[in-house]
Amino acid sequence: MARRSLAQRNTRSLTKTSGGKSYAVIIPIEFIKKLGWRSKQKLEVSLYRGRITIKDWEK
Repeated sequence: MARRSLAQRNTRSLTKTSGGKSYAVIIPIEFIKKLGWRSKQKLEVSLYRGRITIKDWEK
């Protein structure tokens, strides 16, 4: 199987979770490593002018 181009690697699908009330987007591992995030970390999600922003949660 050939490697995907950069544009294709950064294109993700929106999937419905098993409960049916939430959705998920898989974030590339390279992004997670660069941000230094880890499993079960608290994140802040906000909606602004048609864009979703995800950032580290601050107390």
